[in-house]
Amino acid sequence: MNYRMPMEAEGGFELGSLAKKAGIAVVGVIALGILSGGFYTVDEGERGVILRNGAMIGTAEPGMSFKLPFFDAVRKISVKTNSRIYENVLSYSKDQQTADLRISLTYHIPPAEVGDVYATFGDEEGMATRLLDRKVNDEVKIVFGRYNAATAISDRGKMVAEMKDAVVKAVKGPVVVDSLQLENIDFSNAYETSIEERMKAEVEVAQFKQTLEREKVQAEILTTQAQAQADSRLKQAKADAEATKLRGEAEADAIRARAAALGQNPALIALTQAERWDGKLPATMIPDATVPFMNMGTAAAN
Repeated sequence: MNYRMPMEAEGGFELGSLAKKAGIAVVGVIALGILSGGFYTVDEGERGVILRNGAMIGTAEPGMSFKLPFFDAVRKISVKTNSRIYENVLSYSKDQQTADLRISLTYHIPPAEVGDVYATFGDEEGMATRLLDRKVNDEVKIVFGRYNAATAISDRGKMVAEMKDAVVKAVKGPVVVDSLQLENIDFSNAYETSIEERMKAEVEVAQFKQTLEREKVQAEILTTQAQAQADSRLKQAKADAEATKLRGEAEADAIRARAAALGQNPALIALTQAERWDGKLPATMIPDATVPFMNMGTAAAN
């Protein structure tokens, strides 16, 4: 005996089967979503803060981990070295000069303290805003105020080191200050103009000193040369005087010798006259003048 189900019954069975399959598929999709939502990853340079129903229950290291879907959440916080720039930090020097400073700060959050960062500040930006920004501005201004405008430039390295030390001591929290740099000091236009004028004056003074030194050296050279010339002339004069003296002494000795010879031999005078006479009588005679006479006999007898 053949039995055939009514058409309505067959259609209802098929619809029921389809509904069952669709339900299974929906459940599978939901289960897959739940399972996939339970896995998460944390990158290198980050740490995860695990929250269960809003309460922190721990931290997560880099890698893939599992959390309870719908109940757990993960907040990631960077532990890399980060930097913040502080523009136009208005400060006053010890001599009451205004300056806009540009400061750069590098820092990092220790991995073990990401929980404190989240619990106290919510995230890294909150920590930096509430903890770093205020301290950097305050401490930089205090240290800058210990220096005159001129020494802030000449002792810049020392001043920056003091700024960093001051910020490190002032920052109390889950962060490490790695470095602080003073990238620029912008004084007022009036002060910078006065600095330029002072530098120009110092250059002119230095040039004037160089000119004086050069002139001094040149004067010393001329003095040395003049002294050498004077010494030379003095030596020459002494030599000439000595020569004159020697010639005078020689002539005096000759005269004394001649006088002595004449004294010992009076006839030598007549002999000298005879030797020098050319044998001619004067061509003209002045009236009543004496005719030159030589005692030839006496001279000859002698």
